[in-house]
Parts: sequence; C-alpha cells; structure tokens
Amino acid sequence: MPARLPSWAWVTGLTVGAIAAVTVLAVQADRGPQPTATSAKPSTSVSAQPTPSASAPARVPDGSGTGRRVVYSLDEKRVWLVDASESTRRTFTVWPGTVSPDPGTYTVSSRNEATTGSDGVQIEHIIYFAAKSGVSVAFSNAVDGASPPPADPGARTGGVRMRKADGTALWAFGTVGTTVTVVR
Repeated sequence: MPARLPSWAWVTGLTVGAIAAVTVLAVQADRGPQPTATSAKPSTSVSAQPTPSASAPARVPDGSGTGRRVVYSLDEKRVWLVDASESTRRTFTVWPGTVSPDPGTYTVSSRNEATTGSDGVQIEHIIYFAAKSGVSVAFSNAVDGASPPPADPGARTGGVRMRKADGTALWAFGTVGTTVTVVR
C-alpha cells in the first residue's frame, strides 16, 4: 500500500503549481504582441458611445513614478502598463465611472475574476486599487466586450472600464501589490 502524503503537502504542491502557471501566463502575455493606442480619447457625449482607439500615444506622463507600475491619467482617460525597465508594454483608453480617485500612488489591493458591475453588466478582470467617499475604484472590462452606456451622472460608480483585450493584458500585469499611479 503506497504511503499517503499529509494534506499540507498536497496544498503546497497545488500552490506551487498555480504560481508556476500564473507566472508562465504573465510572461507569455508580457512577450506577446503589444498593440498600441491613438491619442484619441473616449467620447463623453451622452448621445454617442465612447470608442477607444489604437495607435502610438505620447510618452508616459511626467510625475508618474518609476519602476514597474500601472499609470492612469484622469484627463487623458488612458492607462499605461510600464515595466521595470521603464518601457511601455501597452497603453489604451478607458471609460471612467463617475467617481475617480485623487491623483497619487496606490497599490493593487485585491482582484476578482468576475462579478456583476453596479450597472448590472457582467464584468471580469476586476482590479481594485483605490476608494473614494465609500466607493471602490477598480479597473475591469465587460465580459461581452461592450463599451459601457453613458454613465448616469447621479450614479456613484468607481469602475474604470476598458476593452476586453486591454482588460486581459491588465489582469496579467496588475497582480496584488502592483503600484498604480494616478495622474491628472
């Protein structure tokens, strides 16, 4: 009869395997094609759906820190994924909610693979990094890839939505503990 391993050995083995799998996926995502985005900003018009676009933007904003980080510009409605060598791995436009964090440095505090957003839309790749006036602020994308409808100005939402491919890239990059710098 073979010897049974203690339960802690199974848990340790599963944890090591999961960490290895996530590391491999993160490296693959980091080495994969890196689409770029244009300097066009999402529309804020209530009558039109905002549309992120794709072409090379300007450099990462001044005052956004150094090292590996996510940079979120409130005015440009844009995110940059910056690696440890200060290279931009990806940049894209976003659709912010009605509650925005103050400029400053934050840390990814938790992640949720999928849930329903406060607007009733199924979302995924939720990355929490700030809170303001009791509203959690997090990056996410709609599961169906749709852009959000124009926000009800009376609603208090902290979701910063993006295209599905951008959400997938941010999910691979923005692990718990990753720095998020918010600039004007």
